[in-house]
Amino acid sequence: MTNFFDGLLRFRRGSWEMLASILIALGVVMLMQPFVLSLFTYSFIITLIGTVMFIIVSHFPE
Repeated sequence: MTNFFDGLLRFRRGSWEMLASILIALGVVMLMQPFVLSLFTYSFIITLIGTVMFIIVSHFPE
């Protein structure tokens, strides 16, 4: 777990890509759930942020 946070602080690709992937997955789950309208409302922006973040951090060093 400290490796993950250490990677985030040092701008390493693995940790940031994992965070971006979690955001993408969270956005998709928010999009498919039928219970809370506010989660559905923000699902696209969360997925978009995760996607743009993944594109940016794919240029970070290993």
